Amino acid sequence: MTLEPLEILDINEGKKLYDYQADALEKIFGRLKEHPNSYNLCFQLPTGGGKTVIFSEIARRYIKETGKKVLILTHRIELLGQTSKHLSDINVKNKIIVSKVKDLPDEEQYMCFVAMVETLNNRLRDDKMDFENLGLVIVDEAHYNSFRKLFKWFENQVILGVTATPLSSNVELPLHENYRELIVGESIPSLIGKGFLSKATTYSYDVSLHSLKIGINGDYTVSSSEKLYGNFFMQEKLLYAYEQKAKGTKTLIFNNGINTSKIVYQMFKEAGYEVRHLDNTHSEVERKEILHWFRTKPDAVLSSVSILTTGFDEPTVETIILNRATKSLTLYHQMIGRGSRVIPGKTDFTVIDLGNNARRFGLWESDIDWQDIFRNPDAYIEAIVSDEQMEKEMVYEMPSEVREFFKNSAVIDFDIREEYARLMKMGARTKDVLDKSIQQHASIITENANDHVQALELLKMLDPDIKSRVKHYSYCISRSTENYLQWMRDEYTRKLQQVLRQHYA
Repeated sequence: MTLEPLEILDINEGKKLYDYQADALEKIFGRLKEHPNSYNLCFQLPTGGGKTVIFSEIARRYIKETGKKVLILTHRIELLGQTSKHLSDINVKNKIIVSKVKDLPDEEQYMCFVAMVETLNNRLRDDKMDFENLGLVIVDEAHYNSFRKLFKWFENQVILGVTATPLSSNVELPLHENYRELIVGESIPSLIGKGFLSKATTYSYDVSLHSLKIGINGDYTVSSSEKLYGNFFMQEKLLYAYEQKAKGTKTLIFNNGINTSKIVYQMFKEAGYEVRHLDNTHSEVERKEILHWFRTKPDAVLSSVSILTTGFDEPTVETIILNRATKSLTLYHQMIGRGSRVIPGKTDFTVIDLGNNARRFGLWESDIDWQDIFRNPDAYIEAIVSDEQMEKEMVYEMPSEVREFFKNSAVIDFDIREEYARLMKMGARTKDVLDKSIQQHASIITENANDHVQALELLKMLDPDIKSRVKHYSYCISRSTENYLQWMRDEYTRKLQQVLRQHYA
């Protein structure tokens, strides 16, 4: 016996929505009423804004008003279970389609189905499922292109794509080719202002990314990231940043390689911190145990490898560390979004950026014109600041704790590019620029050191500044190979040491 929709759905038990969620729901249903068939619509809402809550309510209301069935597509097993639970919580009886489900003999008992992309594609291709009376297909995380292969099976249905970042994961396959229009939900600044998302305080540490390689997917390769972020200098910078800005907070670290994450784990462990490592090679049992530990320990540090960018919700996270660089705006928002949840006693969180990501994309909470990105993704991508340009614009800023050692000096800055331009107008030699810089460094050292031994200690503290000055000098003379930069840094330090020896002799 075929059950009528109202027999298998309690239409009176929906979830109470916030005002901005209800507004989004009305906009979407307005478009669905105007285009009841063969129409593809995309909806954007920031991570933490409740996309799953909204599209679950859309499914409930759509079944109630049309009597047609709903199919929800996800790309990860974790999202599959979470979506099914949300639907069940509002009394939408649903069936999960996973690999062990070969056909649907009980299809008539359900009005809603939740499926993994690959599994469903196989069943449709083998003509095992046809979803009689299907009216709406909802695509979660719609920016992923794995869903495109399924669209040919649903040409007569309405397809609603839902995403926090309506920018395709493949620049060759823009979203506007698959979706007719975009509905933009509440912005991150607005959600923060209304108290629905936590406010982020971002600390950026300049990192030279010239050694990173870009892979076929358009993002930095794991191998080149492992080489950069696995070295001692970057590990030391990570630990320093944590101790300065996040020590004692519940911290989630994102890496771009398993080896890097394990090195991070070992370093924090040796430093005496409570830390665990998690990647996609852990079993389900191990993962649950690690995440339970992370949830219950206030000062826990969890080093991970992208596995927690989607399908993970831990509102108690206080600090997000991006120990990686990414070319993906979507991934950037997904990672930071893990810390944006609001709970009693938590209205803000910390972001430590060790990949120049904020320079590349802007601050996470910056307002974004998603309509423009949706319609003109190529223009947006071309406008993103390149790594080379970012490096040229990076200016070393002495940390306050280091500046304290040079408190007797009123001025510690030296603009290499400005000095280069000034001296070239005077007809001076290019090497005079570095000689001037060396003299200025010698002055601030001798103004703050009581003897030669202390002077050499201060010299070590100036190493990041020396590297920055030499780098900007290399841009001025258009010579920036790694071997040349290393030679220049060594020469600079040797000459500065010589000036200090002469002074204290």
